[in-house]
Amino acid sequence: MNKKGIIIGLVLTIALGGGVAYRLINTAGSGGHAEHGEAGHAEEKGGHVEGKEEKGHDGHGEKLVKMAVEVQKQSGVAVAAAKKAQMPGVISATGKVEANADRIAHVSPRISGKIVAVKASLGEGVGAGQVLATLDSVELGEALSRYHQSKTRLTLAQSNMERVKTLVDKKIAARKEILQAETDFKTAQTELHTDQERLSLYGVSAADLKADRRPLLPVRAPIGGVITEKHAIVGELSDPAKSLYTIADLSSVWVLVDIHEKDIAKVRRGQSATVSVTAFPETRFRGRITYLADVVDQATRTIKARVEVANPGRKLKPEMFATVELATAVDTAPVLAVPEEAVVELEGKKLVFVAEGDAAFEPRKVELGRASGGMVEILSGLKEGERLAVKGGFVLKSELQKGEIEGHDH
Repeated sequence: MNKKGIIIGLVLTIALGGGVAYRLINTAGSGGHAEHGEAGHAEEKGGHVEGKEEKGHDGHGEKLVKMAVEVQKQSGVAVAAAKKAQMPGVISATGKVEANADRIAHVSPRISGKIVAVKASLGEGVGAGQVLATLDSVELGEALSRYHQSKTRLTLAQSNMERVKTLVDKKIAARKEILQAETDFKTAQTELHTDQERLSLYGVSAADLKADRRPLLPVRAPIGGVITEKHAIVGELSDPAKSLYTIADLSSVWVLVDIHEKDIAKVRRGQSATVSVTAFPETRFRGRITYLADVVDQATRTIKARVEVANPGRKLKPEMFATVELATAVDTAPVLAVPEEAVVELEGKKLVFVAEGDAAFEPRKVELGRASGGMVEILSGLKEGERLAVKGGFVLKSELQKGEIEGHDH
């Protein structure tokens, strides 16, 4: 019996131990599943957050540029609805900027002389009539001597004429003598006037003639502009054949372009043109065609055209390469188009700012088509009727960039 009791006790002990072990295993498994479920839930939650931070239309996230209506007015931001318009055709040509040849002056002295002072340097802006250099001239000395001699002769002729008049009045001298005296006086007047004119052409003023010292020969700027060449050196001899300075008025420049033979019929004098250069990609310069060649180049099958362009701030420099766009007649269906200044470039992408209410703008990436007459075609990224900033895009771009910098700093 004792043996049997011992066996039964062992069986019960084993069964009880197995039940405890099973319970412990299940408890551990449940904990693992719970941890896995919480981790999985956390991962799903994290992915949703990242999804909210995914980039939107503009490639800069779901960011809005907020600006009060009053601030928009002060900053020059204007809003209008995008609409379709007929865009004229465009002829695009590459050209080169040159100084306006009608506004260039080569400056040299009127007579020979030795340079004693240089008063203007390369790149300096000068005004018309400004003294650029002074010369000491033997020829000027001779002209001054003739002037003083003529002045003396005039004084003597006047005295003689007055003396003869007195004698005639007293009937001491014959009347023909006064006629001769008056003739001599007028001749002396003419000679003095001629000498004064000669000195004036040389650049000597009336004030210089009144001064006791011998005046130097001034070399003056005939036009206002910028000095693009300088050859004046103190101590050197100069003469009318030698240019001391070249002055260019760069407020207006020329852009010379080649027009293909097939496009000649679409181009005319007076036609408006838009000029752009790589140095200022966001600036468009307005001009017009002032010259068309009459001969076609045999090698390139093109004709030369000259576009005269206003150059505020002298941004366009001679020898720059430029792209010229000439608008032609409208020959296509209306397309969705916005003003060129409504489009800005950021990180290589073209953006417009779409209005979200009255005081917020969404930067929207767009794809552009052709540009003409200050308008640019929108191929994708914007719908007809959507309101966008047609002016002040660069202000909004600055606000967008400022917000991104502040976000990174935070």
